[in-house]
Amino acid sequence: MKIEIVTIGDELLIGQVIDTNSAWIGQHLNEAGFEVSRINSISDSEEEILNVLAESSSRCDVVLITGGLGPTKDDITKTTLCKYFDTKLVHNADVFDDVKRFLKGRVASLNDFNKQQALVPENCEVIRNAVGTAPIMWFDYKNTIYVSMPGVPSEMKHVMNNSIIPRLKTKFGGAAIVHKTILVHSIPEAVLAEMLEDWECALPSSISLAYLPAPGRIRLRLSARGEDEGVLQNSIQEQIDKLVPIIGDSILAFSDESVASILAKLFTDKELTLATAESCTGGNIAHQITSIPGSSAFFVGSVVAYSNAVKQNVLGVNFLDINNYGAVSEPVVEQMVQGVRLSLGADYAVATSGIAGPDGGSDEKPVGTVWIAVCDSNKTISRCFNFGTIRERNIERASDMALVMLKELVG
Repeated sequence: MKIEIVTIGDELLIGQVIDTNSAWIGQHLNEAGFEVSRINSISDSEEEILNVLAESSSRCDVVLITGGLGPTKDDITKTTLCKYFDTKLVHNADVFDDVKRFLKGRVASLNDFNKQQALVPENCEVIRNAVGTAPIMWFDYKNTIYVSMPGVPSEMKHVMNNSIIPRLKTKFGGAAIVHKTILVHSIPEAVLAEMLEDWECALPSSISLAYLPAPGRIRLRLSARGEDEGVLQNSIQEQIDKLVPIIGDSILAFSDESVASILAKLFTDKELTLATAESCTGGNIAHQITSIPGSSAFFVGSVVAYSNAVKQNVLGVNFLDINNYGAVSEPVVEQMVQGVRLSLGADYAVATSGIAGPDGGSDEKPVGTVWIAVCDSNKTISRCFNFGTIRERNIERASDMALVMLKELVG
C-alpha cells in the first residue's frame, strides 16, 4: 500500500514557511508500517490541485493533503475538491457547532468567513477537528482514499494521531518495519562506501542500506520490512555485528541522535561537568548543548572569546603566544581550554579558535583552519582541521568535531 503526501500553499514554494508537515507525516506513517512513495508541494492554484490529485490517484492508494482550508479567499482547497469529486459545498451542523465552540471568547461574533468553515463537500465523510475550525474531509473515490487536513501543524498532528493513522491501520493493516541507525564520524562518504563495499553487497535482500551524510558525520540506516518485528530486529543486529569490526572506532552511537545528546547522557550518567570556550564557533557549541533538556545538570557555562582581549583577560591566554603564534594556533587554543575549565570549575572543557571566513585567511592559515582542544584535569588534546571555505559549514563542522573530540576524551 502506497501513500502520497500533498502540501498546498504558495508560502511553502517561496520559502516563507518551511514544510514540516511532510516530514512529520512521513515519520509517523513509517513508524505505523506504511510506505510514503512521494511528497508534492504545490501552489494555491486550482489547476495544480486538480492535476496532482489526478496524477496521485494513478500511483497510490492514499493521498494525504494539508493546507488551504482557512476562512479566507486564498484558501481554495474545499472548492477545488468539490470540482474534482463533482459535488457541492453544504452546511454541516456539527462542524458549525465546533467552530462556535472553538471561537467562543476569541471573537465577539462569527462573521461570514468564520461561518464558511462549516461548509463541506456533500459526498465526503467529515472528521471533526477538536483543536481548530477547519474540518477534516475523507473521500473514498475510485479505489483511492483522499484525506484533506488543515495545514496548521498542531491540528494536522492531532487528527493524524487520533483518527487518520488508526483508520488506515483498520483498513490496510500495516507491516512491521524496523530501522537501525549507526552514527559514524570522520570518514568521508566515498571512503566509507569503499570500506563497506563487501559488507553491503552481502546484505540480505530483505535489508536496505542508506547513507545519510552531514558535515563531519554520516548516518548509516539499515531498514527491514516484514511480518515479524522480532525476526527483523535479529536480522539487522546480525549485520551490525559484522559491521562493527570494519569501522568500530569511528562509530559514535547506534542511534539516530545528535552528538550533543550523546554527550548529555554521558556527562549526566557519570556526574561530570562541562565548560566551553569558543572563538570561531561563536557560542554554537554551547547552543547545541543547551538545546538538550536537562543540560543544566552538567553544563556550567561558556566564554565566547571572540577578541584577543577576552582570550587574555578572561581565559588567561599569554599575550606573547598570541603575538608569536597567532590566535588560531595550538598554544592559544590549549590555554583557552585550560583557562575556561579552571575559571568555571568544570571537570571537562572544549575550546575552538579558527578562521571561519569568508575573509581573514592566509597562505599559512587559509579560511577553514580551526584549532580545537579538549581537556580534563590530567590531559589536554588539540588538533588542527581545515573545513573548507563556507563560513556556515565551518562553524557547524567545528562545533560537531569539538563534541566528537570531547566524547573521545571522556570515553
